[in-house]
Amino acid sequence: MDRNSNVYTFIYASGMVIVVAAILSIAAINLKPFQDRNIEVEKKQNILASVNIQADATNAEEIYAEKIVNSYIVNSKGEQVEGDAFTVDLKKERAKPVAEQQLPVFECQIDGGVKYIVPLRGAGLWGPIWGYLSLEDDMSTIYGASFDHQGETPGLGAEISTDPFETQFKHKQIYEGGKLVSIIVAKSNESAPEQHKVDAISGGTITSKGLEKMLLDDLSSYNAFFNQKK
Repeated sequence: MDRNSNVYTFIYASGMVIVVAAILSIAAINLKPFQDRNIEVEKKQNILASVNIQADATNAEEIYAEKIVNSYIVNSKGEQVEGDAFTVDLKKERAKPVAEQQLPVFECQIDGGVKYIVPLRGAGLWGPIWGYLSLEDDMSTIYGASFDHQGETPGLGAEISTDPFETQFKHKQIYEGGKLVSIIVAKSNESAPEQHKVDAISGGTITSKGLEKMLLDDLSSYNAFFNQKK
């Protein structure tokens, strides 16, 4: 076949595309177990961070196994249902009606008692935001919080994942007079009861309010469970 012909060029290019695609597919298949493991370890780090335990990739699994003493799924009525709390996909669950959602709960043994950890997922300015909130056994006092994001602006919305923002949540209250009020992420000109308020990020109003909405929406889903545990 004439190597200068269009037919040869087309066959050669098609063959190269097939070979490269095959190599990439094999690489993706071989790398997936490592990618899945990294995601699992990072998730355990984030759960531990919500109870103020800093762990890295080398020790997260060991600390998680020691400190997370129980995990389970509840429904919107607060009833425990079958399933693995760790593998619940919050993105899929939040797309369902609340009555059909699976709601993960993690229990951590720390400071001489049990802290209850729940996952959160919402929307920021540029994409999804998520995190974990831990509660004391009165189911109202926040013990700790950990947040993350997909693409918020560095120095602005991305500040939700920094210690100065997250540590504001410790000791805040999500109930007032038996009613779930969640947490107000307040702008500088916005007033709110101090026990239910944290300061919004300067210049990151949309992300701050997205996080506020995430807290109210997701904690409301757990309201029946919280009331049963009080």
